[in-house]
Amino acid sequence: MSNNPLAPGASLVASVKAAARPEVYDTAAIQKLDTAHYMHPFTDHKALGEKGARVMVRGEGIYLWDSQGKKVLDGMSGLWCVNVGYGRTSISEAVYKQMETLPFYNSFFNTTNIPAVELAAKLVKISPPQFNHVYFTGSGSEGNDTNLRMVRRYWDVLGYKERHTIISRHNAYHGSTVAGASLGGMDGMHAQGGLPIPGIVHIGQPNYLESGRGMTEDEFGIEAASWLEKKILEVGADKVAAFIGEPIQGAGGVVIPPATYWPEIQRICDKYGILLIADEVICGFGRLGKWFASELFGIKPDLITFAKGVTSGYVPLGGVLVGDRVANVLIEKGGEFNHGFTYSGHPVACAAALENIRIIEDEKLVERVGSETGPYLKKRFAELADHPLVGYADSCGFVAGLNLVRVKGATVHENVPFDEELAVGMVCRGYMFGNGMIMRAVGDRMIIAPPLVMTCAQIDEMIALIRHCLDLTYADVQQRGWL
Repeated sequence: MSNNPLAPGASLVASVKAAARPEVYDTAAIQKLDTAHYMHPFTDHKALGEKGARVMVRGEGIYLWDSQGKKVLDGMSGLWCVNVGYGRTSISEAVYKQMETLPFYNSFFNTTNIPAVELAAKLVKISPPQFNHVYFTGSGSEGNDTNLRMVRRYWDVLGYKERHTIISRHNAYHGSTVAGASLGGMDGMHAQGGLPIPGIVHIGQPNYLESGRGMTEDEFGIEAASWLEKKILEVGADKVAAFIGEPIQGAGGVVIPPATYWPEIQRICDKYGILLIADEVICGFGRLGKWFASELFGIKPDLITFAKGVTSGYVPLGGVLVGDRVANVLIEKGGEFNHGFTYSGHPVACAAALENIRIIEDEKLVERVGSETGPYLKKRFAELADHPLVGYADSCGFVAGLNLVRVKGATVHENVPFDEELAVGMVCRGYMFGNGMIMRAVGDRMIIAPPLVMTCAQIDEMIALIRHCLDLTYADVQQRGWL
């Protein structure tokens, strides 16, 4: 048998399965085919083609192996999603069983399927008490598209047809579909495709490092929340439909708001009667030590977007938890809701989710993150602040981030950052990837969101890897004369 998975007549999948050792993969050939045909998300394809993509071939627990046999610790849970870790055969078995029984049927035409019904009931059971209904999608982006449609329909049914504006935040991430990217607040996404669409406006993010100079964190939390009220009054309270926010902004760099922020946001939403949407695509299913981050921050959203951790990424699935305030109006007065997807309530995806949630419950992963491993990660991650490159390190549950700075000041607001064009975060990320550690760079902020199955011993291993790579980065920037 040829070792080249791209040889004429060869099957790439069959070759991969037949491989006895990772080194038998023809990485260069796979990269060549990748460059020729596969367009990646959020990628400069010309630059990627010049260096070649990293080819991941296997996962087990918190670790991955690439096609060249290199083992890496996955500090990002794939993409914030592999909560129960890799290699869970019981999820594979649940998927296989469902595919053998009913691989697909749609939820149109007054039809349902058993896994979708069981999952909806299970999600209601583990969610806050105001939620008794679930709308399934294929992703978090589709979930936020659904929120836009659902919110506007809600106000239309009640007779407020001008109440369509949704307020979001700068640097927020709510997906990359037209509506999701518009709801998000990332300039780079808005610059492509004429976004945001009308009826979506943005306020500042609750980033204490960025905007909190001269205030305590609690004072800044109140100040940042006040921007919502100012925007409501600017737009007109009779025209504002909803506010959407991630409890902790993930893709924006793990922006953890002050404790005062979300209770004040809730107060303002209640004052003006606008709907509150919590985008928990990242924060849900135990990542912050609660089933949903809304519980941790003491808010009562009307809608919760979910995805990622619902299946631990094993099969695509997303959706919206629909609170009684919205569901009752749409069901009792709304008639037909003209919105949906081919794969809404896909039976295979729902079967994967049910088994994933069973694992989370049986292994008490939510409780472990809340009371054991989350606090331990917080303690160990905070120790990285003594590194000469680290100006600030913070965490919440199983998300954390640190800022790389050129000069450390007496306070966090007196740190001196590197010039943006130096891209020190990408230099650091290169050392991370090259030394067996996946850590994401958002500008010069390095972030992690490890699998929830990570043990305290593995946290120690991860922190040691991060510190080693910070040392390598520090030596590099010294040699370049950037300090």
